[in-house]
Amino acid sequence: MIFKIAKTDLRNLFYSPVAWFLTIAFWIQTAYFYMNSLLPSAKWYGISVSNDPKFKGSGGSFTAQLFLMGESIFANILQNLYLFVPLLTMDLISREMNNGTIKLLYSSPIKTRDIVFGKYLAIMCYNLLLLGIVGIFLLTGYLNIQSADYGILLSSALGFYLLVCAYTAIGLFMSSLSTYPIVSAIGSFIVILVLGRIGTLWQQYDFVRDLTYFLSISGRTGKMLTGLITTKDILYFLVVIYLFVGFTLIRLKGARSYRSWPVRIGQYVLVFASAILIGFVGSRPGLIGYWDTTAGKVHTLRDNTQQIIRELGDEPVEVTLYTNLFAEGSALGFPEKRNEYLTRLWEPYLRFKPNITFRYVYYYDLKKQDSMLYWRFPGKNIDQIAKEVARGFEEPLSQFKTPAEIRQEVDLEPENYEMVMQLSYKGRKTFLRTFIDNVFWPQEAQVAAALKRLQLAKMPKVIFLTGNLERSVYKSGDREYSGHSTDKQSRNSLINNGFDIDTLCLDNQDIPRDVNIVVLADPKTALSEISQNKLRQYTDNGGNLLITGEPGKQDILNPVLGKMGVQMMAGTLVQVTRNYTPDMVTPYITYAATGLAEQPNLLRLRADWDTARLLMPGAAPLTQSDSNAFHMEPLMIADASTWLKAGKLVTDSAPPVFNPAEGDIKSSGFITSLKLTRSVNNKPQRIIICGDADFMNNNWLRTSLGIEQAFYSWMDNNDFPIYAHYAPPLDDKLNITYQGAVIEKTIYLWLIPGLLLLAGTVLLIRRKRQ
Repeated sequence: MIFKIAKTDLRNLFYSPVAWFLTIAFWIQTAYFYMNSLLPSAKWYGISVSNDPKFKGSGGSFTAQLFLMGESIFANILQNLYLFVPLLTMDLISREMNNGTIKLLYSSPIKTRDIVFGKYLAIMCYNLLLLGIVGIFLLTGYLNIQSADYGILLSSALGFYLLVCAYTAIGLFMSSLSTYPIVSAIGSFIVILVLGRIGTLWQQYDFVRDLTYFLSISGRTGKMLTGLITTKDILYFLVVIYLFVGFTLIRLKGARSYRSWPVRIGQYVLVFASAILIGFVGSRPGLIGYWDTTAGKVHTLRDNTQQIIRELGDEPVEVTLYTNLFAEGSALGFPEKRNEYLTRLWEPYLRFKPNITFRYVYYYDLKKQDSMLYWRFPGKNIDQIAKEVARGFEEPLSQFKTPAEIRQEVDLEPENYEMVMQLSYKGRKTFLRTFIDNVFWPQEAQVAAALKRLQLAKMPKVIFLTGNLERSVYKSGDREYSGHSTDKQSRNSLINNGFDIDTLCLDNQDIPRDVNIVVLADPKTALSEISQNKLRQYTDNGGNLLITGEPGKQDILNPVLGKMGVQMMAGTLVQVTRNYTPDMVTPYITYAATGLAEQPNLLRLRADWDTARLLMPGAAPLTQSDSNAFHMEPLMIADASTWLKAGKLVTDSAPPVFNPAEGDIKSSGFITSLKLTRSVNNKPQRIIICGDADFMNNNWLRTSLGIEQAFYSWMDNNDFPIYAHYAPPLDDKLNITYQGAVIEKTIYLWLIPGLLLLAGTVLLIRRKRQ
């Protein structure tokens, strides 16, 4: 009987002008957004192919570009879907009421559930038609894109179908409430709007936040659209369908046979409570299933991170988020953002370790030297300022601990009272920091390093030598080295990626045995005999070493470098260009350098057998002796336009001119950076020497392509940082030309809608004549 009712309703649906209108409108909308993305992509792709003989692909995912981003299909049709569904479902049941056929159905032996399920089955079949329309463009995209990520396409199709089925379940219920179709349509609009916005309401209250967040339909297809299918999201749509189909069943049963209002209300409450219970149980960590359908598994933690999580065993990890009312970005840690915090940051880890627990501590405090807030709020003490700031955020001051209270619990002064997380595991604790950038939360590399720090008794230690005016890791000046080493607000700094940093002076301290890397960063005065002997002993014992120097200081470093068979040549490299001073040299990164570590920029170069230039503001070339102690490979080589200027280089006057008479030297490729390797006591020794120290200082770090991080990774045997890179997309090429895209547009946007309009018109006219 269910199928007979479904068949009848489906036939009535296709004899309805509204259904034909919606079908054609949906086709035109889908075609418009697909072609709106394809045409410019095909045009610029063709221009790139025809003008660049080395063009190897766009570098981005065309699957995402044509279907997910900007003016693409799924970025738009899902937003407009709520406009179609109420018009489609507004007379599903109200039509029966207006025609009087509902009384015939009630008086027949047909069960109420057969009526409801039959009508919903009919509308699900029509939804398959909408899915088929989308599927045609998914198939077209699969053919237009070379190596299209079909997992994303299929996952997106599933998300679309579940969403439209949930919307039609809402429309079915609203249709049962009124005999006026327009009222049913408006009711559907309102319910969909409420479900779309309810997730942003009352988020500051714990119980209400969990309830409204679960009920919210907003963003439920987000993961599926990008290729991640979770049982939690699927269960949500099934619960919504169950909820509103169940409400419809109660409504029609109540109209068919009298029941007191307490009984009817109880039935609604029972269905609602059971739906909430099912959804709550199904969304618990450990009960959620995940399927990453993307080709590159971009929604899944990398294998090395998964291994770290497995090594944690069954012991729980506790994460405490300390949110300072005065800290930048503090609003992201407030209760109303808690679900976003858990979903965006921690859900990938909960997938593999469900027993991560979370605490939230809110407080207010200031650094001793921080007077900005006192300047903004003159005449007020810190408690009064906190009251005003909390009022501005509309947060109750009572939930924030005072400076005295928070200092009794934890010392956050070394963290500058920024918003941080403290991870606890088996009695060990470590901080996981946030960063003031476009991402804010730590990424996989930083989280993996923090989890590894909880497991290991000792992390790799990097020692920066002091005592000879070397670059400082604690100062923030332009020439210093804090940016890539100890800066807690830099997500790429060593301290945030698993390294411990310290300094020592060789004149009065020895190098500890547990040191992994020693850095001699551009000393300005000569090393004492004691320091040289200690450094020589360290290298003789197989210690890893990074040395950076500058032109004019060759006599300081050459006594150290000479023991390793390397010398810094006298003079300064010159590269005359239009935009930079002549001391700004741009050497090429060698293929050997791209293999130092799995640094994303270097990996891309290595995959394409390509190179890139680095900016070295003042460099001296390196020469190799005939020493057989080390195996040496260049990491950076200057191009043929670069020459060595003997004597002093004047950079603020006319461009220098090559003059062999003054001792200037030309070469086909001056080496500006070297790596040295050998085996000592069956252990690899790794040394890097650079003829420039500025390319990795705080000022020029932004142009280094991350190679300084690769240096440390290589010298640490690539244990840290824990790189969490993803393979470049394979779907970065198109199989269609611009002319072909224009033909597709004509067919999809004009020809097929015209044929559908003609077919619908003929069918409806013939139906009316009959």
